[in-house]
Order: sequence, then C-alpha cells, then structure tokens
Amino acid sequence: MRLLLVLVLAAAVVVNAGAESVLRAVTDVPAAASSGIADADALFCDSWMLSVETGNAGPWRQVPARCGAFVRVYMEGERYASNSAVAAAESFAFASQAFASGEGGAKPAWVFDVDETLLSNAPYYAESGWGATQTSVESHLSAQNSQYIDPSLATRNHGEAISSFLSSGLEEFNETSFDAWVDVAKAPALPSSLKLYNELQGLGFHIILLTGRSESQRNATEENLLFAGYQSWEKLILRQPSDIGKTAVQYKSERRAAMEVEGFKILGNSGDQWSDLIGLPVSTRSFKLPNPMYYIS
Repeated sequence: MRLLLVLVLAAAVVVNAGAESVLRAVTDVPAAASSGIADADALFCDSWMLSVETGNAGPWRQVPARCGAFVRVYMEGERYASNSAVAAAESFAFASQAFASGEGGAKPAWVFDVDETLLSNAPYYAESGWGATQTSVESHLSAQNSQYIDPSLATRNHGEAISSFLSSGLEEFNETSFDAWVDVAKAPALPSSLKLYNELQGLGFHIILLTGRSESQRNATEENLLFAGYQSWEKLILRQPSDIGKTAVQYKSERRAAMEVEGFKILGNSGDQWSDLIGLPVSTRSFKLPNPMYYIS
C-alpha cells in the first residue's frame, strides 16, 4: 500500500512538471527558440491558422505580418490539398450514411459555395502574391462607402464584404483585375471538391450552388464551372440587387430558408468561410474547407 502511494505521488509530480512545461511553451507571441526565429514564426503561424479555421479568431482583419510567407507556402504546398481532401472524404462518409438512412426524404440536398470551395482562384492569387495589404482593402471599401448613404452597404462587385486579405509586403488587391480573372472563366476545380461533387450526384443528391458572386457574373460563373468539370447542378444562386448591403451570413441564410420552403432537406453544406455555414437554417452537417487568405463576414 505504501509503495502504491509513493508511485501515485511520483506520477503526480511528473504530470505537474509536464503541464508546467507545456504552459511555459504556449505564449501569445512565441519567442525565438534555440532553433531559430523562423521556427518560432512557423509555430505561431500554424497556431494562428488553427484559430482561424476553427473560428476562434472571430472576424479577423488581416494575416499577421510574420505569417505572409507561411500562408504562401501552405497554399502552394501539399498541406492545403491534403486538408481539403480530408474534408471532402469526411463529407462523403457522412453523405453516404445519411442518404442510405433516408434522412433526406424526397429531396436530399447538398449546398456548395463556389470560390475556394468548388473553384480555386489559386492561379490569380499566386500571380498577385497571394493577397493584398489591409490598407488597399480599407481604401477600396472607403471608396465604395461614398456610393451609399449607409456606409455598411459597401460591398464587392460580387457582393461579399471583404474583411481581410494578405498583408505585409504582398501585392495590393485589385478588384478590377480580380473581376477580369472571373470573366476569363478558367479557374480550376479543387480536385477533392470535384470528386465529392460527382460522388454526391452519384448518390442522388440535389446539388445547389450558393455563391456571393453577383448576378452579372452568372454567365462567366457557369462557363467556369463547366470548364472545371462541374455539371448538372440543380440551382446556381447568385446575389441579386436586393442583396446589396447584406452580410454573407444573412444572404446565405435567407437562401437556405427558401430552399427548405421548396421542399429540399439540406443534409450537407460545404464552404471555405464560416459565413457560408452559419445562420439559420443550418444544414444537418456543415463542412469547413481551409482558407487562411481572407475572411468574409
């Protein structure tokens, strides 16, 4: 009995020592470790990105200056593709079970966002340095504010208020050039999303595309989706003039509510922004794809 007590006390000391070492290692701004400042930046940026993807960061305004290179490497490397593929695999696993159980009723539906969900704008962002300075975004929104009595109505041409793009030394976001890129209609598919899309259609899901792009971009969007390999969607919903000034959450929630009125049962919803997924009514399951480049409210 005495030996057991000694062992328990010893284990407690080890656990406490381990906990203290972990607490000492986690700081708001990790200091440069013996292995170098670059490693400390990578540790911080990896943690920051986890905070973004889980929604813990809230409505973040810009990529931390020390993380610009980290985001570029992530987007151009294998991790982004792998993370997207895992999200798609989890989506299909749920979809298969839900469809087999008959949970979706007569009109089981799956909702997809478009940009950075079905289509990848990576060629555009790679050319422009993976983003923009916060100053340029603020200047753009300020210019749009002048068009409206209510400054909250400032929106992008495709209707979504932009809260952040990459900062610190990267090229400024240029709305004109981005809209020109949209008109080219050559954005490639995210491979894992295209695979999921086809798998869901094979199961019998009604596929509904819900994007923040504007109605004026319908033709280019349809052309690009077909170019990327997407076909036979049930609906492609874009922002109408009456949606100007609405946040993405409000706009997309209203459209999902309309789907339910039409008899669709939204089993799944895939998007790269939390604003694609939250707000009532929500789908049975929502699947967040990675996007550490910008935040949309």
